[in-house]
Amino acid sequence: MNSSFTSSAQLAQSGQAEHVINSEKPIFIRPPTTDDGWGIYELVRACPPLDVNSPYAYLLLATQFRDRCAVATDEEGEIVGFVSGYVKVNASDTFFLWQVAVGEKARGTGLARRLVEAVLKRPQQAEIRHLETTITPDNEASWGLFKRLASRWQAPLNSREYFSEEQLGGEHNPEHLVRIGPFDPARI
Repeated sequence: MNSSFTSSAQLAQSGQAEHVINSEKPIFIRPPTTDDGWGIYELVRACPPLDVNSPYAYLLLATQFRDRCAVATDEEGEIVGFVSGYVKVNASDTFFLWQVAVGEKARGTGLARRLVEAVLKRPQQAEIRHLETTITPDNEASWGLFKRLASRWQAPLNSREYFSEEQLGGEHNPEHLVRIGPFDPARI
């Protein structure tokens, strides 16, 4: 570990953690940093059926898109959750959620929802009224998350096939575009 690494506990003490989940063991939610790139990559690798991108892609997300992403860490600084996304260029009121990963240690804590809501509560997302993602038909965890978010925010949920199996090279299940909204940001 390099000497410039700042642990999650230190980040929380210095006010850099946006949210602290006080469960049995605290979990800290904050924007990612360059030091988080490899940990994000390792987390996603440990969370099938998520598609794993290159370590370089996660470094870009942690730096160039940090305002649209969040990591969750335990007291030792291990990354136990991650969310990435972006505001759509052609629809500035829509946040596209690219990936949500929750490690085994943090499952069952509501962390996926908290990560999504932490990002959407940031001032940069003040105009967001819709949330979109793509989900394969068999990804029960992601479908469950989006259904819970729609219910919690009292907003409609719609879906349709977006990328066919053929478009994805024949070796990947189809991806459905899932959209929640419009929603009232005050409900987040």
